[in-house]
Amino acid sequence: MADVLPPMLKSLGMTGKLAVLVLIAGMLLAVPLAFARNSTSTWLSLPANGYILIIRGIPALLQVFLVYYGLAQFEIVRNSFLWPVFRDPFFCVILALGLNSAAYTAEIISGALRLIPKGLVEAAHAMGLSWLQTQFLVTLPLAMRAALPAYENEIILTVKATSLASTITLLDLTGVARLEVTNTYAPYEVFLTAGAIYFCITTTLSWALRKLERRLAIENLKAVDPGILAKAAVAAHG
Repeated sequence: MADVLPPMLKSLGMTGKLAVLVLIAGMLLAVPLAFARNSTSTWLSLPANGYILIIRGIPALLQVFLVYYGLAQFEIVRNSFLWPVFRDPFFCVILALGLNSAAYTAEIISGALRLIPKGLVEAAHAMGLSWLQTQFLVTLPLAMRAALPAYENEIILTVKATSLASTITLLDLTGVARLEVTNTYAPYEVFLTAGAIYFCITTTLSWALRKLERRLAIENLKAVDPGILAKAAVAAHG
């Protein structure tokens, strides 16, 4: 276990890079998906609901295989300018897990958006804020605070899901562990070491996120200036 620990720790850079990029990609896709999910327009809500339903119903491993192995079967993909991206396992993992994370994150954010009081939105409109300004200055910040407890689980699950990268030759923490097993013929010791490292990572992340959640809960009422809201509420109700 002591012999395999150094190469495993070196592989944490790859695991961390994958987790961060997947979470960023997932969040960038999840925000518009969440608004579409809550939209009153069927043209927006139906595709968003369908995407979330389908992606959440398929295992992440199959999604990785579909992106990495499946897209290569199409000649139009192999002849396109995107082929250097789709043949790279690193970008395929980010794409597959990013799409997966987007579905779960969109469901979390859409639920948080529905918790925002309508009176707050009306007050923002009464102040002269446009729909876009209202969403990004008032609604979305408050929704993200409300969504943080559930999003903590998504972050932890994404970190653990990066282990799927080892199935398509990437040497992340799990990939290095599999390589060390072939070198040492000691699967129990190697995988136990990998599991201990994952446990330390997820436990530390969980502690940090809960601390952030408690801090934001205290500052939640300060997110929007009470004086401005009071004036806006008076304007909204005549």
